[in-house]
Amino acid sequence: MASIRTMNFDHLIGQTVGTSRLLKKLDSGSMSVVFVAYQKTLKRQIAVKILPKALMTPRVAGLFQQEAEAAAFLSHPCIIPVYEIGETDAFLYFTMQLVKGYSLAHYIRKARRHIVPSKRMLPVNTTIRFILKILDALYYANELGIIHRDIKPRNILIESHSQRPIITDFGVARSYGGSDNDNRILVGTPTYMAPEQIVAGMVDGRADVYATGVMMLEMLCGGLPYPPYDSAVKLLKIKLRLQDRLFSKKPSEINPAVDSALDAIVLKAVAYDKDLRYANCRQFAEALEEHLHHSAAKVM
Repeated sequence: MASIRTMNFDHLIGQTVGTSRLLKKLDSGSMSVVFVAYQKTLKRQIAVKILPKALMTPRVAGLFQQEAEAAAFLSHPCIIPVYEIGETDAFLYFTMQLVKGYSLAHYIRKARRHIVPSKRMLPVNTTIRFILKILDALYYANELGIIHRDIKPRNILIESHSQRPIITDFGVARSYGGSDNDNRILVGTPTYMAPEQIVAGMVDGRADVYATGVMMLEMLCGGLPYPPYDSAVKLLKIKLRLQDRLFSKKPSEINPAVDSALDAIVLKAVAYDKDLRYANCRQFAEALEEHLHHSAAKVM
């Protein structure tokens, strides 16, 4: 059976797609591939995401369409803008901003390889400021009825010149209160997935609060203090079994630059019971803003 890894896309280089000409392959996921392209009408480089019809099922096509429509519906500096959606005989596609930079996952991996152990985590204030911008974008999307459901470092691009985080990949986004319970499809990434996504599929903005909290833990700790696991299924079972005992250490036990107040903020965001988390991304952000304010006051 064909897969994105076994398919050759060299023949697409130079081909015109919509108003753009494909220049080179940039990245690929499990079902789609992204190209750098030149948009002739506006004389600029953009990104084109392509879903080959050879890999297409009704559900995959629906998720691809959903990703384009959700991102196009939203207008926020930290959410990837979508320009155009279309179809050829061979694939579906949509065009979007070309972000010149790397994913947050790249920076976490880079820090983790640092020769000095204390430098293997991202700086605390840098982490908080990144997370504040991400939470602002998520709160905006949530208020408009869109839950991302797959927030993770790979889906956050950091623009090089501005250091602005940009949220991508709305492929599994869901309208507020929506559920996959009818057909028991599990969506999202197990590492960052909120417990309620695992149990019932029913989500609201607190699922994005949870995933952002897990991502922040990873930034502060240089990794996630999970118990050992050897498969995604095992991790999901561990999450449900251990509940609030999932994380073996607090961030401050790994990173001396983290204080107990920040511990409490992050651990509230990743509470097993969604009713014990922040009610929304705005509340999470307000707690971090207050922490920054108090930290600055101590220095003065």
